[in-house]
Amino acid sequence: MSKVRDRSIMSEYDFKKPSVLIGYVAMLLAIVALAVSMLYPFGTTIFTSFKTKQEVFSFPPTFFPNQFNLDNYIEGFKYVDLGRALFNTLVLFAGNSIIPMIIVGFAAFSLSQMKLPFRKGITLFFMCTLMIPSATYMIPNFLNLQSLGLIDSYWAFWLPAGANAFNIMLLKSFFDGIHKELFEASRIDGASELHNFFRLAIPMSIPVFSTLLIFAFTYTWNDWYWTSLVITTPDKLPIAPVVYHNITQSANLALNVKFSVLTIVMIPPLIFFLVFQKNIIHGLNLSGIKG
Repeated sequence: MSKVRDRSIMSEYDFKKPSVLIGYVAMLLAIVALAVSMLYPFGTTIFTSFKTKQEVFSFPPTFFPNQFNLDNYIEGFKYVDLGRALFNTLVLFAGNSIIPMIIVGFAAFSLSQMKLPFRKGITLFFMCTLMIPSATYMIPNFLNLQSLGLIDSYWAFWLPAGANAFNIMLLKSFFDGIHKELFEASRIDGASELHNFFRLAIPMSIPVFSTLLIFAFTYTWNDWYWTSLVITTPDKLPIAPVVYHNITQSANLALNVKFSVLTIVMIPPLIFFLVFQKNIIHGLNLSGIKG
């Protein structure tokens, strides 16, 4: 019995053509170069965190350490309280994901599956706000938060996140792909719109909600500038401004110690993405009806 081989876009006959083979090799080299250029900074940070101070400034420079030195990690914890900063980051992320997701979900579901007056106009308004550069409304946002008494409070992040136009448009486009017959049949059976949202829309939208969670976590983990402006109490600061002020901007701290802290800070986002990327692929076909 002959072995069945998976059919690809290019067959063995195509690879016999010199032009096709040259193009294929060129694409592979471009992919390898792109991968190396993206992974090199991560490798430099990780391996430098294990080097001694003499190895960091040695010439010619070396990529791999001669021996793995774990003392840098012990010393790095003396300059920053990562445990407290991590707790603050998780609290901030919980609010940035739960509270806004419900508000954004309701707004997107209403614009997509409910008969609202001026629905097209409201959708156009949200789309127009995406054209406004974020730097232009940074100062008005700060003044609004100051007038509301929300400075040095996590609500200064949670409430504005509930009005994220990009997330609303992203969820609406996904809800538009769900067949309306599902919701109409549910309404005929006497289900309310809340039932349709929580029992139908959300279970079939796990991929896009997982994507929004990744966006929220990435923003919460990496943002240091806006957080440094709004949060004034050092004990409330999340991990990004803490690392920036105490580690990155420190002039007296050795590079190997800095990179040891940065290596630890890189691990949680990688784990978070690896866990939730499976949900992005899972259930992509749930928004359709077989018929």
